[in-house]
Amino acid sequence: MIIATTQSATAQRFTAVDAAIHDGIATGIYPGAVVVIGRADTILYAHGYGHYTWSPASPAPDPANTRWDLASLTKIVAASSSAAVLVQQEKLDLDAPVSRYLPDFAGGKKGAVTVRMLLNHTSGMPPYVKFWLSAHSVAEARKQLVSTPLRRAPGVSAEYSDLNAMLMGLIVERISGQTLELFAESAVFRPLGMMSTHYRPTLADKTNAAPTGRYHGQPVGGVVNDQNAVVLGGVSGHAGVFSTGLDMAKFAQAWLKATTDKGKWLTRNTVAEFFTHTLASGTRVLGWDTPLPPGGKKMSLYGKCATTSTYGHTGWTGTEMWIDPAQNLFVVLLTNRSFAPTNPTESFLQLKEVRAKVADATRSVVGECRTG
Repeated sequence: MIIATTQSATAQRFTAVDAAIHDGIATGIYPGAVVVIGRADTILYAHGYGHYTWSPASPAPDPANTRWDLASLTKIVAASSSAAVLVQQEKLDLDAPVSRYLPDFAGGKKGAVTVRMLLNHTSGMPPYVKFWLSAHSVAEARKQLVSTPLRRAPGVSAEYSDLNAMLMGLIVERISGQTLELFAESAVFRPLGMMSTHYRPTLADKTNAAPTGRYHGQPVGGVVNDQNAVVLGGVSGHAGVFSTGLDMAKFAQAWLKATTDKGKWLTRNTVAEFFTHTLASGTRVLGWDTPLPPGGKKMSLYGKCATTSTYGHTGWTGTEMWIDPAQNLFVVLLTNRSFAPTNPTESFLQLKEVRAKVADATRSVVGECRTG
């Protein structure tokens, strides 16, 4: 995949993007970030900001080399994309009950839960369970996951849940006969040229990883921040993947190309299936999220200028990407917000504002931005 270099004249056009990300550092939301903006066949802008930690002596993030804990972006990069490959291979039926692939997923109304419901978060599973407090092995954590009862009736409405993606990861393994780690590598990362994207980074990769937390007062990078992913051995459908800004750009470009059948990875029909809303799923499609309806009271992290064709996802550590096929445009924004912000709760809202500003600033330069 050819990636065009950023020209200085082009870089000057993205000053509003730079300003929004620098404001986030100045406000104390995150110490470092990278942004990559592009189209299906080119990179328009790629830049790093700040430092790995709050110390100016720490390294400066780089779009090509800095590894970021993707957190919930793992859901689309690994779990959902692996599912899409299996659908295209006609090995996975989206409307089949989960129990077809995971027989132990039983009890109550679980028999009515389909694979599609896992992907669009209408399954009725609880949003989060602290398996890391009760499970003492990978096998025990998986057993507890599959046996977790529903919280709500399936198929009624969407409620975002880590457990959906965790179960999706197990289904991928059951169908493929491989671990999720190996299947995602062979079916997603390597075909797309994402050579710096992995579960469980090597020791060498960890030296280039942006820290997401502290241990005994020292910055820790290259170790998955999510504790449920930790108890699952660092590999799960909901968290655990590390990647770089430019690798995530390759991922976004692959999805953009697939919407027009110009790519060789997924077909247009497969992608269209994954962008299907249902009455129950709200803003959720299969794996991805979409902007809130215009005119609502809540601020959209996709900005005021987001189109109806936009889809994206975020991660707890401070990661985000969104893609807009209608404007042939994508944005990757990776930060380490989770690295000891002064106010973790407030930083979520502050980062949402940064994301919205970056989105609108991007569209004002290379897309369309109509807020009136």
